[in-house]
Amino acid sequence: MFKIFMSDLLPIIIIMVLGYVSGRRNVFTDDQAKAFNKLVLNYALPAALFVSLVRANRDMIFADMKLTIISLVVLLLCFFFTFFSCKKFFKHSRPEAAVCALIAGSPTIGFLGFAVLDPIYGDTVSTGLVVAIISIIVNAITIPIGLFLLNPSSANGGKGGSGMQSLISAFKEPVVWSPILATVLVLVGIKIPDVWDPTFDLIAKANSGVAVFAAGLTLAANKFEFDGEIIYNTMLKLVLMPALMLIAGLLFHMESEQLQMMVLAGALPPAFSGTIIASRFGIYTRTGTASLAVSVIGFIIAAPLWIYIARLVS
Repeated sequence: MFKIFMSDLLPIIIIMVLGYVSGRRNVFTDDQAKAFNKLVLNYALPAALFVSLVRANRDMIFADMKLTIISLVVLLLCFFFTFFSCKKFFKHSRPEAAVCALIAGSPTIGFLGFAVLDPIYGDTVSTGLVVAIISIIVNAITIPIGLFLLNPSSANGGKGGSGMQSLISAFKEPVVWSPILATVLVLVGIKIPDVWDPTFDLIAKANSGVAVFAAGLTLAANKFEFDGEIIYNTMLKLVLMPALMLIAGLLFHMESEQLQMMVLAGALPPAFSGTIIASRFGIYTRTGTASLAVSVIGFIIAAPLWIYIARLVS
C-alpha cells in the first residue's frame, strides 16, 4: 500500500496542489484554466478512453458474465442513486446532479486500475479482465448517460429541449462517442493495428496530468468548504460502492481473488472526467472538485481496509 501511495496517489496530490497554488497565485487566467479543461474533455480524455477500451477484446468481455453483470448493475445502481439523492437531499438541479453522479458514482478505473491492482494481485489475465470490464461500463455507459442527463446544449447556453435533443447533443461530445465507438469495434472484433498506438498515446498521455492540474486550478477558483455534501459524496464513493460490490459478489459466489479486485476497483477515487466535465460547463465545480480531493486522501485509508475486509469475508 505504501508503494501504491508513493507511485500513484502522491503524484496526484502533488500535481493537484501545484494546480491549486498556481490558481491562487493567478499564474493562469480563468480563460486559460478553461482551455485546459477543453483540451482534456475534447481531445486528451476521448483519446485516452478510446485507447484503453480498444485494446480489450470481445473474449474478455464475455469471459466472465458474472463479473460483467455484477459490475454493471452495481455501477448503474450507484450512479443513479447518487443522481437522485443529490437532487432530493441537496436540492440540486438535474445538470448538477448529473455531474455529481459522474464524480461520486464512477471510479477512476482507467487511470488507477492497473496501478493499484497489479502490485497487489499481479499482472494477470484476471486483473486485466476486471479493469477492462469496469472501464467499459464507466466510460461507454455511465459517461454518456451523465452527459445526456446534463444536456450539454442547455449547459452551453441553449434552450435545453426534448430528451432526443439532449441525446443528440450528448453524442456530439467526443468524450461520449469515442468510448462507444471503441466498444463497438471490440464487440464486432475489429482490431486497430498496433502501428497506430503511438498516434493515440501521444495525446492520451496528456490526459491524466492535465486533468489533475486543472482540478487544482478549479479548486483554487472556488472557496473550499468541507461540508456535509462533500462528506456524503466521499462516503458514497469510498464506502457504498465497494460495499455493494462485496455483498453482490458474495451472494453470487464469485471467486475470492476476483471479488477482492472488483471491490478494490469500486473503492477507487472518483473518475477525473467528472471534474473536467464540471469545469467545462461551469456546473457543480466547487463541491465536485472538493469531493475528488477528499476522496483521493480518503482512499489512502479506505484501500487497505477494503483489502482486509474482502479477504476476510471471501
